[in-house]
Amino acid sequence: QVQLVESGGGLVQPGGSLRLSCAASGSIFSIYSMAWYRQAPGKQREKVAAITSGGNTNYADSVKGRFTIFRDNAKDNARDTVYMQMNSLKPEDTAVYYCSLTRIHSATPDYWGQGTQVTVSS
Repeated sequence: QVQLVESGGGLVQPGGSLRLSCAASGSIFSIYSMAWYRQAPGKQREKVAAITSGGNTNYADSVKGRFTIFRDNAKDNARDTVYMQMNSLKPEDTAVYYCSLTRIHSATPDYWGQGTQVTVSS
């Protein structure tokens, strides 16, 4: 079993920055990817950014150049932390942000965090 715990959400003014963290623990193996999704009220959940165990990243067009995903692997592969630095935030970035972990042969995320609220408003 894997546990994902997010933190770092909050209220920020347009143009501001936030850093989200996702601490993963449990039965983590070396080959998997982690990602951030978000869901705004009345909208479907969308993938925002992802990073593979090899460090490859990809981003939704709406956040390219503003958001950066990166990770900090523990040496024993029993723990991992993924971050997402969010700069130049816009009101349309307001959503609940979820962390996910997908094992190598899975088509969809195997584990989800509880979510953290990000609100961009003046």
